[in-house]
Amino acid sequence: MSGRRRLARWGALGPAELIPQARLSGPMPWVIAIMIALTVIAAAAGLALRNAAHTAKAELSGGITVQIVEPAAESRARQAEAAARRLAALPGVSGVRIVPPEELDRLVSPWLGPEASDADAVPVPALIDARVGGAVTPARLAELRRGLRDVAPSARVDAQSSWLAPVFGAIGSLQWLAVALIALLGVATSAAVLLAARTALGSNRETIEIVHLLGGTDAQIARIFQRSIGLDAAVGGATGLALGAAAILLLARQLAGLGAGLATGGSLGWLDWLVLALVPVAGVGVAMLTARLTVIRALRKML
Repeated sequence: MSGRRRLARWGALGPAELIPQARLSGPMPWVIAIMIALTVIAAAAGLALRNAAHTAKAELSGGITVQIVEPAAESRARQAEAAARRLAALPGVSGVRIVPPEELDRLVSPWLGPEASDADAVPVPALIDARVGGAVTPARLAELRRGLRDVAPSARVDAQSSWLAPVFGAIGSLQWLAVALIALLGVATSAAVLLAARTALGSNRETIEIVHLLGGTDAQIARIFQRSIGLDAAVGGATGLALGAAAILLLARQLAGLGAGLATGGSLGWLDWLVLALVPVAGVGVAMLTARLTVIRALRKML
C-alpha cells in the first residue's frame, strides 16, 4: 500500500484498522494455551498438597500411639490391657483403643510377608491409639510415659504427628517446587509474548513510521498491539484452562481409587477451583503488560 493511500486510510479508519491484526494466525495462542495448562496443573498440585497436609495434621492433632515393645506375647497383651485402662483413667485422654492383632497383621504384612501373622516368628508390638486434649507437647508425652511406667514398663508413647513429620517436610518442599514452576512458566509466557510483539513490530515497521508522521502517539500504537495480544492470550488462556482442568479431573479420578489417606485429603474445593480459574486471567494480564512495555520501549528506539 502506498503512503498516499495510507494517509487516506488514517483519516477514515484510524490506527486500529491501519495496522493489521492477524489473531490466531500464528502460534501465540497455542503457546499461551500450553503455558496456562501447565500453570493450572502446577497450581492444582500445590493446592492439593496443601489440602492434604492440612487434613492430615487435623486428623493427627492430639493423637498419640502407645507401643508395647515386648517379645513375650502374653506379657505384651497383659501390658497393653493395663496401659489402656490407665490411659482411660488419666484426665484429658479419650478415645483409647487397642488396635486388634488382625488389623496389625494387615498393616505390616506388605513389609514382613506371611510371617507377620506368626507372633513367635515376628513379635509385632501391641498398639494403642488415643487422643489427648490440647497440644501434644514433649512435656505431655513425658507425663504420659511416667503414668504408664508402673503398669507397662515396655510402653513407648509417641505423637502421631511426629511419624509424618518427614512427609510434611517433603510436602512443603513440593509446594515450593510448584511455586517455582509457576514462576518459571510466567517468565516463559512473558518471553514468548515479548518475541511475538517484537516480530509484529518488525513486520509493521513501515506502517508504524507513517502513523508516527501522521501524529499517532506511542501509547495509541502500543494499545493496538496490546489489544491484539490480549485477545490471543484470552483464547489461549481459555483453551489452556480447559486442558489443565481435564488433566486434573482425570488424575483425581485415578487417585480416588486409592480410597483413603493423603490422596483423599488432597481433593480440591470450590475455592481452589476459583483460584485455578484466575490463572488464565492473570496470564492475560501478564501478556498485555508485557506487550505494552515491549512495544513502547521499541517505539522509543525507532524515533
